[in-house]
Amino acid sequence: MKLVIVESPTKRKTIGRYLGKDYRVFASFGHVRDLAKTGEHNLGIDLEHDFTPQYEVSPRREKLLATLKKYAADAEEVLLATDPDREGEAISWHLADALGLDLQTTKRLSFHEITPYGIRDALEHPATLDMPLVYSQEARRLLDRIIGFRLSNLLRDKIRSQSAGRVQSAALKILVDREREIQAFVVQEYFTATALVASLTPEIKAPLVRIAGEDASKLTQEQVDAVAASLQDRALVTKVQIEEKPHYARPPFTTSTLQQEAYYKFGFSIKKTMKIAQELYEGVELEKKAQGLITYMRTDSIRLSPMFINQAKEQIRSDHGEDYVGTAYRQKESDKVQDAHEAIRPVDVTLTPKSLKKYLSADQTKLYELIYARTLASMMKPRVMKETLAVLEQNDLEFEITTKEMLVDGYSKVYGVYEKLESEPSLIIQEGQSVAIQDLIVEAKQTKPPYRLTEGELVKAMEAAGIGRPSTYVATVDTLKTRHYVETIKGRMKPTEQGMLTTEKLEAYFAELVDAKYTAEMELQLDQIAEGKLQKLELLQSFYQQFEKDVEHASTHMEKVGPLETGESCPQCGKPLVYRYGKFGKFAACSGYPECAYIKPKVDPTPENAKTCPRCNQGKLVIRRSRYGNFLGCDRYPDCDYTERLKKATKKAKEESQ
Repeated sequence: MKLVIVESPTKRKTIGRYLGKDYRVFASFGHVRDLAKTGEHNLGIDLEHDFTPQYEVSPRREKLLATLKKYAADAEEVLLATDPDREGEAISWHLADALGLDLQTTKRLSFHEITPYGIRDALEHPATLDMPLVYSQEARRLLDRIIGFRLSNLLRDKIRSQSAGRVQSAALKILVDREREIQAFVVQEYFTATALVASLTPEIKAPLVRIAGEDASKLTQEQVDAVAASLQDRALVTKVQIEEKPHYARPPFTTSTLQQEAYYKFGFSIKKTMKIAQELYEGVELEKKAQGLITYMRTDSIRLSPMFINQAKEQIRSDHGEDYVGTAYRQKESDKVQDAHEAIRPVDVTLTPKSLKKYLSADQTKLYELIYARTLASMMKPRVMKETLAVLEQNDLEFEITTKEMLVDGYSKVYGVYEKLESEPSLIIQEGQSVAIQDLIVEAKQTKPPYRLTEGELVKAMEAAGIGRPSTYVATVDTLKTRHYVETIKGRMKPTEQGMLTTEKLEAYFAELVDAKYTAEMELQLDQIAEGKLQKLELLQSFYQQFEKDVEHASTHMEKVGPLETGESCPQCGKPLVYRYGKFGKFAACSGYPECAYIKPKVDPTPENAKTCPRCNQGKLVIRRSRYGNFLGCDRYPDCDYTERLKKATKKAKEESQ
């Protein structure tokens, strides 16, 4: 019997059904080993001897590893089938090393889709471990451990920040830089002017775009007054331009573009998106079998396999006709992607969203429909729009009218539900025509500061800057939130005071490390290790030499910063209250901890209809929060410590309303 080792129990279940009785399938539940926390600085790395890592088996995996050793010893063959990326390759290498397998002969299977075809193809084309890829992942892990441990300990001691890291600190700087732009932004008032053209049917608005050849999109009050004073009741059409413009579908999804689109369309966090995508990849229970529905979801490739392209085109031809069949995107040779990967796509175009709806949850259905539609749309002909531009002139004033009419729906036939399509009848107008100006509409407006980034937009910015890789996006954003370096306000990420302070100190003492270009260059060097063009030791040595000097300098010169004071005194001991961060976010507590453990209760704003406290008859009852749940309490606390169970209050309110 052959032993197959995968990562997740869901994948084990799906693959096990396909392989049959001649195979025994086990899940490793991710990594079975990691760096120990021993040696200098507890790094688990022998810094004096070529950065030799010191691995130890995770306590939670000891029993599992013992079981795997037993079955591996009895197996006819051991097949390593962890995820088909750098992390998966490293997990397979750890398994092989821990189980004592021969690296030269042990087979490595890559399931890019968990279907009968995908499994059969992997079995027919096995490989051995890609050791340069393993070395690349090991270099990444060693760098992250060195940077994470050394900087985290330093920042924890100096400014009470919980962590720092190679990718997370560069990502945080992106958010901090945006916040600084917002803080420095100065609002400016301006006006726009639009002519209401009456002699066209229907009446149409023509924005003022130029005055004497100069841009007129933002006008002063004086300019508006001058335009209003000089405006005449007719204008001459001096230019009519009509174009038929093709609008092409976007490529099929990569990890980052799926995360962005799922947020824009459904409000999914990137963590939720990847969780659902993982479920669709690993297998969903259909009639009498489990079936993987999409290809591997951690990818930066837009490539589609030739076989799938042919099947998809036939599906498009069958559903919509030959006129809708287009061409597939090709990956640029200059793009740094993992060549074996495809874009995120359905494994089978005949598995339509409609046919699967009864097997999927509501969120799974939404994401699968999006992936299905985007993939097919990427191989369809473009949407064609008839765009008409008319320029109206009156003395030195120029107004413009634009209309867009859809002539051919093209790929929008399947993806239009996810787009804001605006189509209007083409403007019927001719050069030399005189049109009547009925009115001038003036609007007062203000310039707006840059927007804070959503999670998807941060991932987009990281990808554009070359920071991180598809497998690291979720972990990076999650770390920024759990470390309370950012807070989410209406779906957008705002750095906290601690996040701002962390970036400020890192910029002062580790400017290179938080610089996007430096981080991107390191990612390229890690790619070069994977390609066999750079030695792991060379990268580690060149990095560590300067890094250690910077750490020593910061340890000596960085000033300690205490917690930020709230401006209030502790009602129990009189010491200043300070802001701290815990599991549930920011809170105010006594600076005298642990001698004084006072924590200021979080109180919602007092509503206008709040009931009067029955004890003091002065305060109002408001909702408070504690580790045991929500309750009602007097807003005069600590002068009045009356509390009431929320359920009791809710029941009483219901009775009174009846």
